[in-house]
Amino acid sequence: MFFSTILAAASISGLAAAPPFPSEDVAAVSRALKTYISYGPNYQPNRTEPAGARILQAGETVTSSVAVTSINDNDGIGAGTDSYTMYWGDGSANDGWPTTDKWVSFVDMFNNNKVAMRTSCEGITDHNGNSVSNDSEDEIGKIWDAIEQVAQETYVDHRFILATIMQESGGCVRVSTTNYGVRNPGLMQDHDGDATCNSDISPYTVQTPCPPDVITQMVRDGTAGTASGDGLANCINESGASDASAFYKAARIYNSGSIASSGNLQDGIATHCYSSDIANRLTGWVLAAHGCTLDD
Repeated sequence: MFFSTILAAASISGLAAAPPFPSEDVAAVSRALKTYISYGPNYQPNRTEPAGARILQAGETVTSSVAVTSINDNDGIGAGTDSYTMYWGDGSANDGWPTTDKWVSFVDMFNNNKVAMRTSCEGITDHNGNSVSNDSEDEIGKIWDAIEQVAQETYVDHRFILATIMQESGGCVRVSTTNYGVRNPGLMQDHDGDATCNSDISPYTVQTPCPPDVITQMVRDGTAGTASGDGLANCINESGASDASAFYKAARIYNSGSIASSGNLQDGIATHCYSSDIANRLTGWVLAAHGCTLDD
């Protein structure tokens, strides 16, 4: 499926009517975006750890009541508001976290984040220190395709997949691999996956354009898991929750490997703002001022 600057396809209900995002100041967007991407390590549960041992290979699916078994691109409240609210606590509505009926629609969320995707590779380099190209419109369209395909394979809400992509890489298909003891490659900085268009392994290949099958595999590795560690699907299962908190808890597990004994999603290791950031992305946050200072 091909998507031009204004995403449009006859097979996607309502998508042709989605407006293009206004023209942007590329430098300003790039400066803002770098503040909001988690470039540090992820500690997705290892396959050998008890929490991750239920599925010993890639190909995870959500098995709880929050599984999404059909695709609806107009599944939320519209575009939401580009603002940031700091969330504290355990991810529950009682602690003030947004329920799923407050989430934006996938089509609006994707179109609004295109402005960030177009500049997300600014400042990214290859192994030799050379700058990589920003995403093309076609590559951005292939990210859409990949999310939709993998969402259907795994029953993970496509908005949660997109939020994680924006958190981890800003949608840069040539994002670098981070490695703090475990390789985190690709769009979702997954657990030692194979798919990347900016390899950290000799001969350090950078692919421009990034092939559609590689883009899809990057999304699959982060969502369905790899041979080494869990993806979003199993993190949702491991959360043990059956409401919106499943996603916020899963985000913390994906980032830090576990939830702190306090139950509070801002506690523990790795990126303390992570779950709050994900909740805000799901309600419309793109480039507004970042309202979490826990990792400053």
